[in-house]
Amino acid sequence: MSDAIAIRDWGRCDYARVWAAMKAFTDERDADTADELWRVEHPAVFTLGQAGRAEHVLDRGDTPLVQTDRGGQVTYHGPGQIVLYPLIDLRRQRMGARELVTRLEQSVVDWLARQGIDSAPRADAPGVYVDGAKIAALGLRIRRGCSYHGLAVNIAMDLAPFNRINPCGHAGMAVTDLATLGVDCTVAQAREGLTRAVVARLSPV
Repeated sequence: MSDAIAIRDWGRCDYARVWAAMKAFTDERDADTADELWRVEHPAVFTLGQAGRAEHVLDRGDTPLVQTDRGGQVTYHGPGQIVLYPLIDLRRQRMGARELVTRLEQSVVDWLARQGIDSAPRADAPGVYVDGAKIAALGLRIRRGCSYHGLAVNIAMDLAPFNRINPCGHAGMAVTDLATLGVDCTVAQAREGLTRAVVARLSPV
C-alpha cells in the first residue's frame, strides 16, 4: 500500500452529506485503505460538537445547526472558508490524536508564515490564532483508530455569523480571516497551499 495521501475534492457541498460520507468511509475502510484528505467549502452552517452546549449558540437565526460527533463546542462554516478533512489510519501511522492535532495546527502555522503572517496554536483552545484572533478551527473524531472531521481555515468570508456564537465555547473570542489581515490570496490558491502544508506534516517521516 502506498503511503501517499489521496486528495478528494467535494467543491461546495452540504455539511451533513460530507459528514455522512466521512463516517461511512471510516466504517468501511480496512488496514489496506489509503488515507485521504477531503477538501470542501460548506454552505452556511453552525455545527455543535458531541459534548457541545446549546447556550453557546447565541442567535441561530435562519442558519442551520447540526449536532455532530466531533470534539469541541460550536463553530461556523461558510463560503470563503477552506475545510480539510484528514481521514487517517492513526494506528498504521503510529500517531496519537494529540499528535495529529499538533501536526494539523502546525501545518496552518507553516502556510500562514509563507503568507507573511505570524500565528500560533493555543493550549486552552485548539486551533490557530493571529494576535489573539482565531483564523483556524479544529475538531476531530477518532473511531476504529482512524480520524475524521478536521480543520477549517478562514480565507475570505463573511465573519459576522461568528458574532452569533461563542466560537469554540469562548465568549467574545475574536475571529479573523486572511483577507482581513490584508493578504491577497484566492480561495483556490489557499486550498492548494494548505493542502501541500497538511500533506507535508502528515506524510510519514
